[in-house]
Amino acid sequence: MTEPLEKRLEKAMAELRSAQEAVARTERELRTASFSSLSSDRAVRATAGPQGELTGIEFLENKYRDMSPQELAASVLEAASAARLKMNRHVMKAMAPFAEPSSDVPELKGFELEWERIFGPDVLRDDEDTARGGRAVPGWRDALGEEGGD
Repeated sequence: MTEPLEKRLEKAMAELRSAQEAVARTERELRTASFSSLSSDRAVRATAGPQGELTGIEFLENKYRDMSPQELAASVLEAASAARLKMNRHVMKAMAPFAEPSSDVPELKGFELEWERIFGPDVLRDDEDTARGGRAVPGWRDALGEEGGD
């Protein structure tokens, strides 16, 4: 026996209110979120804010003093990219439930988000996809060569 239209509409409205409250909570949490990441040489820590913007750079243990400008720039970019990626994945994880279909209201089918299109291809890759021999190897190392020279 099918459920009366009024009952289904009532369920849909309750689900909508619940989703709106959950979205508001998630938005509040995301507005204050930030993630930090270290460069692989442990010379730089970068922090990304809620919209993926760079909110902090720390040069650790005076290692920058012994680095060439290219090495330092590469360390900054690596740490900043990793921090942004962490933030992007956090947003993706926080927003994913809102794209799923409703279990209570079959008419609410959910929607697909193209995370790769929003954040770029790295957001969907496992960390292992970027690793060689179990350790992440930053792309800038290839550009500098093994000894760090051009």
